[in-house]
Amino acid sequence: VYGAGKDPVAIKVERTRFLDLLRETGSENAVFLLEISGTGKQRHTMVRQIDADPITNRVLHVDFQRVMLDEVVRVSVPIEIVGIPEGVRTHGGVLDFVTREIAIESLPGDIPQSIELDVDALEIGDPLETGELNLPKGVTLMEELARTVVAIAAPRIEEEEEEEEDLLLEAELEEPELIGKGKGEDGDEEGDGEA
Repeated sequence: VYGAGKDPVAIKVERTRFLDLLRETGSENAVFLLEISGTGKQRHTMVRQIDADPITNRVLHVDFQRVMLDEVVRVSVPIEIVGIPEGVRTHGGVLDFVTREIAIESLPGDIPQSIELDVDALEIGDPLETGELNLPKGVTLMEELARTVVAIAAPRIEEEEEEEEDLLLEAELEEPELIGKGKGEDGDEEGDGEA
């Protein structure tokens, strides 16, 4: 546990209890109230880093940062897309999800689990940028306002089909070339008649 202008303290937490609490909160930015057993000391903290075994994925180490509930913190929050864009639904466009999380600042108690982004009205060629996100009260965006979050691209399949059709038309327009005459079953040359 570190932060809040105090010395770091090494602690042990029960792995299964910690993982259960992490699942219950459903957020990587949850605020935990840690109580150090035997001392009666309690401290609000947030998880800042989790180190896991690369093979077993077993949690080995957790960094907790002390937080004050009345002081602003900076965190990254995921963006959750809601709806199906009109350009995808009716024109076969492709949703390009460029920015999947954004940096925000807020009080620890005001941190949203995610930022919802309604994409229903987007047509082909329409982008949505970070400046257009609807942030909850008390949340400040810490990103460039013109950073693209999502865009609707034209369908790729139609372009490929058009290229194939163009190649077929070109092939049909070309005259076949006579390379040589073959021999018939009797050993006579074929192709004496009109071609």
